[in-house]
Amino acid sequence: MDPERARELLARERRRIERALAGNEEGADERSDTEDSADAAAELFETGLEEGIAEHLRDDLEAIGRAEERLEAGQYGLSIESGEPIPDARLELIPWAERTAAEQERWERGG
Repeated sequence: MDPERARELLARERRRIERALAGNEEGADERSDTEDSADAAAELFETGLEEGIAEHLRDDLEAIGRAEERLEAGQYGLSIESGEPIPDARLELIPWAERTAAEQERWERGG
């Protein structure tokens, strides 16, 4: 993939994630104290869900940082596992991808 295109994709995703994190934090600040147990339970569930989403977004943000480092080092688009090229189509969808799709699947399964 062209390095300029990679920078563009990574910057776009960084902005998107940072906006999503900022919106998630604003939503947490807007919660009200309630005495209704059903409302409290729903709010607790929503808080847990938002925290999980925020954690996932922070992980993606860290992966974007690593991708930017690989780009500067001339290693962007190569699997961190095997050194094999990651297809451009995959990088267009997930610009911070660190592995080929097959390697990622194996890694996620723990193998």
